[in-house]
Amino acid sequence: MSAAIVGGPLERVWVYLAATPLLWLTLTLMAYQAATWLWNRCRMNPLLNPVMVSIVLLVGLLLITGTDYRTYFDGAQFVHFLLGPATVALAIPLYRQIQSVRRSLPALLTALCTGSCVAASSAMVIAWALGGSKETWLSLAPKSVTSPIAMGIAEAIGGLPSLTAVMVMLTGIVGGTLGPWLLDLLRVVDPRARGLALGTASHGVGTARALQSGEVAGAFASLAMGLNGFATAAALPLTLHWLLGKGP
Repeated sequence: MSAAIVGGPLERVWVYLAATPLLWLTLTLMAYQAATWLWNRCRMNPLLNPVMVSIVLLVGLLLITGTDYRTYFDGAQFVHFLLGPATVALAIPLYRQIQSVRRSLPALLTALCTGSCVAASSAMVIAWALGGSKETWLSLAPKSVTSPIAMGIAEAIGGLPSLTAVMVMLTGIVGGTLGPWLLDLLRVVDPRARGLALGTASHGVGTARALQSGEVAGAFASLAMGLNGFATAAALPLTLHWLLGKGP
């Protein structure tokens, strides 16, 4: 009886709050702030990446409350809208480092082409070796490209855009979490090389992580993310069409 008395008002309050448009936007920002606090508190432990932790918190909350993703997205879509301006804003550190980019252009293009090829081919080869279907490994090919471009590529080459979106998210989280640690292990200290690696391999999440370490790394990461998306969108469908007879 007491549980029913307590649960009744709480349930009515939740129903009221759930209908408020700004609820899920507020909870998303709170989850990210909590994840960032935890990350800083634990001395920036790569296993506690704020993006990964906030996703876990929000998914747990959705499961506990029985809220479907569409309801969540309708409330938090302003964050999705801000992805556009945030991406455009990446041009600011790039513009400030334009002279450094020009000096490093030959090495940058070589590394970018190599990284794009390895990212796509390694994903397909591993999926094929593990017995994945053709549709599966075509979906994994653009995993290192930012989501909107990757989903368009997957649809063009015969993959599953929904599977691609999940793999892009996982790639970004893993790259942003373990990438700096791996670069430290390999003794890669040049911020240009670090930014280029993170932006090529782990798109937006890697770029955000590079920006946290400095403007130079952030500038090269944002350039790598953009060029990798363009190169993969232009070359991957044509290459697969030539190799497999599967194209747009």
